[in-house]
Amino acid sequence: MSEYVATIRWQRGEQKFIDDKYSRGHQWEFDGGVTVSASASPSIVPLPMSIAENVDPEEAFVASLSSCHMLFFLSLAAKRDFVPDEYTDAAVGHLGKSDDGKFAMTRVVLRPKTTWSGKTIPSKQQIEKMHHRAHDLCFIANSVTSEIVIELVE
Repeated sequence: MSEYVATIRWQRGEQKFIDDKYSRGHQWEFDGGVTVSASASPSIVPLPMSIAENVDPEEAFVASLSSCHMLFFLSLAAKRDFVPDEYTDAAVGHLGKSDDGKFAMTRVVLRPKTTWSGKTIPSKQQIEKMHHRAHDLCFIANSVTSEIVIELVE
């Protein structure tokens, strides 16, 4: 089995803490050397306590699902000799209440759009099959209870 490491760093510095007005800004550090600025979602902790330019955990969750799906989709296309030129997904996550009444990412809608070139362009049915298979293979999708919907964009 593989392991994946992310180091999350937050520092209080000189700011107060118990007044609940502390910065939620922090860093995500990944083993490949990339550091991402992160914070709470502005919809959860309004500005200025949260910084809008940062990635928040909810956005990262949606991006993780979308990215995983895309990587498997591209792999499936390559195995079938289809040549994608561009893949775009305007994915949207929905925060709601789960069956047990807790807030959760209850639904994620992936909206992939792919442009193609090459000798053979896949049919709509072939594209749908590849997306279905990519969803079945995606490690992240297999790890969550959120409903995941794929709406193909033409």
